[in-house]
Amino acid sequence: MIRDRVAGDRVIRTALPAEVRAVADLHARARATYYPDGPPQDGTDWLAAWRGALERPDGQVMCVVERGGIVAVASFRTPPGTPQDTVKLFQFHVDPGHWRRGVGSVLHAACVEQWQADGKRSAVLDVHVDNRRAQAFYTRLGWVPDPENPPVDGDHHLVLRYAVPRE
Repeated sequence: MIRDRVAGDRVIRTALPAEVRAVADLHARARATYYPDGPPQDGTDWLAAWRGALERPDGQVMCVVERGGIVAVASFRTPPGTPQDTVKLFQFHVDPGHWRRGVGSVLHAACVEQWQADGKRSAVLDVHVDNRRAQAFYTRLGWVPDPENPPVDGDHHLVLRYAVPRE
């Protein structure tokens, strides 16, 4: 279970089900930045999706709180069919108004700490091909293209892998 962590004036903790609207709104703001023509209207009910993530007994949602408001969020779990020592980072978003202030790095470090505590050896994620800013962020943190899942023509996402350092 995620323990509250304090990093300067930030608290990193488990997001609460009652915060689902704030989490979904932050996700929408962040997601809108990497679609040149606006986010696709694919029928996904993101509020319901985040509610499900917050309520999953086998998943974790961490958030960064500054001045009482959520400014970043990460959702991860080990999905069925995935090796038990691997975690999938499903969502990782920083409110665009808080970019380049270290919020993402602090949240990532807290995720890694949790993965280490959970005995995870590797992590995977999908990043949108047009989201160059996120790709650069993950590369700086040590994520690399997953050799087991190379991109193919028409893919909208790249699969990245991260070797979770031993404690």
